[in-house]
Amino acid sequence: VHPNVSQGCQGGCATCSDYNGCLSCKPRLFFVLERIGMKQIGVCLSSCPSGYYGTRYPDINKCAKCKADCDTCFTRNFCTKCKSGFYLYSGKCLEKCPDGLEANNHTMECTSIVHCETSEWSPWSPCMKKGKTCGFKRGNEVRVREIVQHPSARGNPCPATSESRKCIVQRKRCQKEGKGKKNREEKRKKSNKDESKETRQESKGRAARRQNREQRENNNKMQPKKRKAPNKEQDLAPVDTAH
Repeated sequence: VHPNVSQGCQGGCATCSDYNGCLSCKPRLFFVLERIGMKQIGVCLSSCPSGYYGTRYPDINKCAKCKADCDTCFTRNFCTKCKSGFYLYSGKCLEKCPDGLEANNHTMECTSIVHCETSEWSPWSPCMKKGKTCGFKRGNEVRVREIVQHPSARGNPCPATSESRKCIVQRKRCQKEGKGKKNREEKRKKSNKDESKETRQESKGRAARRQNREQRENNNKMQPKKRKAPNKEQDLAPVDTAH
């Protein structure tokens, strides 16, 4: 250390010299040596640069170098990111991943091998031929399944997601589209006509019943009231012949 030590330093230094730069740092800052050509200069930083990890001591906080294959590290023996050409696994940088793992070139990590997974088969479709379900005897029916987990680079590939097989149906003629539409329209009109007919019949029945009821009421009003029959016992009372 150069003997010319100054207390009026800049850049976070607590003490410094013209030749060596920072000799100690202000509280909570990390001291690190930066190489400039053949010379090392002390600097004080709020966090350690790439390739270094920080260690706090009672008297000084220092930045120490990571291992040569580490780009960043938590401690010297625990890497958090590897340099190009290495894969991170459990805090270590490896040129080749262990058995049962594969190299992920996107994250530069050793990851578990993922195999393809598919859903269950769907039910077989109706027997068809050229998109139709009639007008033939032999056709094909298919079933499908979906991929629910795509495989990783070394994982088992996905199997086929569709199957087809021959099928036989009872031969029947295809109904013409125009004729079928016409039949459906006629059925609809007939149904509407039947409903209207039933509605008219119900209305006529209600009107007839109402008319009969009114006729009976009028007849009752026009009939004369019956006179009360005389009391025969009073008419046959004995006549007084005492005179």
